[in-house]
Amino acid sequence: QVQLVESGGGLVQAGGSLRLSCAASGLTFSRYVMAWFRQAPGKEREFVAAVRTLRSGGRTDYTDSVKGRFTISRDNAKNTVYLQMNSLKPEDTAVYYCAAGEPTYFTSRSQSYDRWGQGTQVTVSS
Repeated sequence: QVQLVESGGGLVQAGGSLRLSCAASGLTFSRYVMAWFRQAPGKEREFVAAVRTLRSGGRTDYTDSVKGRFTISRDNAKNTVYLQMNSLKPEDTAVYYCAAGEPTYFTSRSQSYDRWGQGTQVTVSS
């Protein structure tokens, strides 16, 4: 049974930092593209960042609003993907979801992922 378990969310002041973790089990982690999405109240789920497999060069993709502030990384030995979030803004407030999918060119599309975690709340106060 595939499980993705997020952790590391919480309440932080604007300008602060958080690091999210997503521990995966029940799948061959190294073969999957891993991504983070987020959903704010009243809004659709949106892509945040993705990291490709090492076989595909481990390239990372980011949505424009987080470039230069967020960093996604993976540790295949620990079956874990991370999202380091710096210079947080109130508009980053959302539930953050971890996702896993087969290798794909379209890393920003939610349809590319068929495994999802339950989410972790990130709240940034002004």
